[in-house]
Amino acid sequence: MPMKVAGCVPDRCRLVLCTAALVLFSTGQGRAADAPFHARIGNSVVVLSGQWKFHPGDDPKWADPSFDDSNWRTQDATPPPGSYDPITGSSGFVPGWTAQGYPDLVGFAWYRLKIQVERVGPDTDRSPLALTMPLNFDDAYEVFVNGRPIGHFGEFTPHHVTFYNAQPRSFALPENLGEGPVTIAIRMWMDAATPLDAPDAGGLHGPPMLGQASAIDAMLRLEWDAVNRTQVGNLLTSTFLLLTCLLAFILLVFDRQELSYLWLALAAADSFLVRAGVMMGYYSTALAMSPETFLQDVLLLPVGLGLWALFWTYWFRLERRGQIIRIACGLVIASVLCMAMVRPPLFGSLVPVSASAWLVPVALVIKLMMGALLLWITYRGIRTQAADGWLALAPILLAIFWTYNQELSVVHFPTIVRFLGITLTIGQIASLLMLAIISILMMRRFIRSQREQEHWRLEIEQARQVQQVLIPEELPAIPGFKLASEYRPAQEVGGDFFQILPMGNGGVLVVIGDVSGKGMPAAMTVSLLVGTVRTLAHFTHSPSEILAAMNYRMMARTQGGFTTCLVLRVTPDGVVTAANAGHLSPYLRGKETIVESGMPLGLNANSEYPETTFRIGEDEQLTLVSDGVVEARGKSGELFGFDRTCEIAGKSAEFIAAQAQEFGQADDITVLTLTRVAAGEQAATKVTTQVYSLVRGTA
Repeated sequence: MPMKVAGCVPDRCRLVLCTAALVLFSTGQGRAADAPFHARIGNSVVVLSGQWKFHPGDDPKWADPSFDDSNWRTQDATPPPGSYDPITGSSGFVPGWTAQGYPDLVGFAWYRLKIQVERVGPDTDRSPLALTMPLNFDDAYEVFVNGRPIGHFGEFTPHHVTFYNAQPRSFALPENLGEGPVTIAIRMWMDAATPLDAPDAGGLHGPPMLGQASAIDAMLRLEWDAVNRTQVGNLLTSTFLLLTCLLAFILLVFDRQELSYLWLALAAADSFLVRAGVMMGYYSTALAMSPETFLQDVLLLPVGLGLWALFWTYWFRLERRGQIIRIACGLVIASVLCMAMVRPPLFGSLVPVSASAWLVPVALVIKLMMGALLLWITYRGIRTQAADGWLALAPILLAIFWTYNQELSVVHFPTIVRFLGITLTIGQIASLLMLAIISILMMRRFIRSQREQEHWRLEIEQARQVQQVLIPEELPAIPGFKLASEYRPAQEVGGDFFQILPMGNGGVLVVIGDVSGKGMPAAMTVSLLVGTVRTLAHFTHSPSEILAAMNYRMMARTQGGFTTCLVLRVTPDGVVTAANAGHLSPYLRGKETIVESGMPLGLNANSEYPETTFRIGEDEQLTLVSDGVVEARGKSGELFGFDRTCEIAGKSAEFIAAQAQEFGQADDITVLTLTRVAAGEQAATKVTTQVYSLVRGTA
């Protein structure tokens, strides 16, 4: 359940005495159990400590001042020396009825105190009186003065009590109340699940105070000031959680490949909702404790632990992440089910109170298993990424400590730190340190990632510059032929290349190929091949000799890759001599012209490349394509294929490339067309090269 702020009676008294001398601290020690409490009220308040009559159960007649409560037992509302609230650490904490003789009491119980009021000072008999209730109590109450209800905290109906997180309240006494006997009766109610959060729960955890309305108003302001001081830690934690969430989302926008940013944002958002819900409970009654507790303890806290486990799993880039995700989800589901059975509204209604004997240990074991999972993830992170793993160890240990802060407070482990009047829990300090370290780690990784991406961008830009030099920006005008080319790389830098070189006798030498791989290595291989072709063209026009020389140059330079290549020599009268190294055959007259093929370049130094001869007539088009055309893949996974390529092989290079690209480009697309023109027609060339910018996917 959300933490409750305890009333710090001695601290408040010292503060008021030092500032305005308002409080008259009256403990009532030594008073006989049945003797009335003497309250001398002037310009001060009286602390109604000491022995209160107490009785479990519920009966409306117990509010009647004439009711005989002499056989009731008593509860001491005096804070023991050195006592403190186990949740907030405030001094002056009164143990509840579970620690004062009623360990199994839940539901209703009544407090009664008979007071003999004496008004002192001028005009005090006409000054209205008021009563302020302690800041900490379990879980709801109604206050009666002389049998008349004067106020309540919580909603009471005949069959149900709606309770809220404890807040300071004061109530005006009847206007006609002056001096004489006054009976204060307090009807208390505690939920069955509350004792599971504290070993000394139940009823009042501080004494009420009685006095003039003006003095009570001053005490109420001090109560709210105490609330504000205890919420500084939650405010700081919530602020840092929100900033961490926003920072993680911003980094995710810049680096969408780093999914750990997403899980961190979700984990921080979950923890922020928990802290914000706690603070809302201290300042508002918009949400009752039952749904607030269910939302926080049953849902948000277990889910948050799972999200932190996923964040560190992705942060360390661990293998077998699916296994870790399944374990985390299983523990979260088990924790949600267990916590649902030990929290309202199920506990005490559908789930018997006796079941807590085994449900609470099971829930704690599951929570410990979540902590063990985080430690296991850390161990694997240290083994895989030593530096990052050791840097992350501190925030993970702090996160575990933060997670078990409430359990530590229940066993009275000191978890409170006071600084300049502000109360902070060890869990809040741990969470702030954890978020600070995580933010540093995030920025460190983001800067490193940006440097790597900048290095990658420079490499791609260099490769593009090399490729732009190697891909012809314009084709030579060769008499007797119309030439056209379309080059559309799939990524920033492609592996396709082509060259069209005029021969001295009026013919043309055509080379088209595809290098395996992308980026700078592919661009450097292309530069080597293009340089080889241009050099060889000065000494030989034999396609087989050119391929053999290229294969020799490629040996020991492929780094495990290979290159396909097709070389054609076309004479002015249309005779084509072709040699192929694993490339696609050319298309002529609407069908594939089979060219005998040798092995791709760079695989075997002894490869041979036989030549094939055929002829193209006037006005006939020879079409050469790379495998990016036939291997274009649609959304359903279907290939563009050879049949579709044959159907459009007689179209223009631009049309063929556009059809393959629209179908679903998966690789570089290169199309060359060579048409032998009839006598008297003018030769023409056309070249189109689409080079992608550094922004991925933008032409």
